[in-house]
Amino acid sequence: MELVEGVVHVGTDAERSHPSVGAFVEALDAVGDEHGVTAQAFDARYVVSRRHLERALELADRERSRGAGIARDRGVEVLLYAAGRRQIDRALELGVGEGETPAVVLVAADGAGDEAGAAEAVRDLLEPAATLDAFDETRVREFFDVGERELAATDASLEELVLERVALLVVDR
Repeated sequence: MELVEGVVHVGTDAERSHPSVGAFVEALDAVGDEHGVTAQAFDARYVVSRRHLERALELADRERSRGAGIARDRGVEVLLYAAGRRQIDRALELGVGEGETPAVVLVAADGAGDEAGAAEAVRDLLEPAATLDAFDETRVREFFDVGERELAATDASLEELVLERVALLVVDR
């Protein structure tokens, strides 16, 4: 697995942007098809750590290998696990949107795919920027429903609580 960081411009500046979210997703899908990988973009403001996406990929792949996957598409499956939710429309909030979005794109081979080549192609779709360790705590707490009472009742970090939500999706059937 490789993570590519940067800023995605959708429908803003015609010289730097993708005309729509759909066009950006199609570009990622084309990279994935060409290199034999899954390429899934996330709004970096919701990604608490590299481990967050690693764990989502691990669990999604494990469940798919058992024939217990939630979605037909591997990228959507990873998105659902990263969001800790079974509803695709709610999980899509973790994806990129219109305008300028700090992004992290997960590039993962499923077999003999070319992750390095795909990661390089994905870099061409983004404006370079360090985005992975710049999550928005308020946004994350609201999305994952982590309130003051929960934080006060544990010595776990916000990252640990989010990773718990990711892992609990397997149990929430």
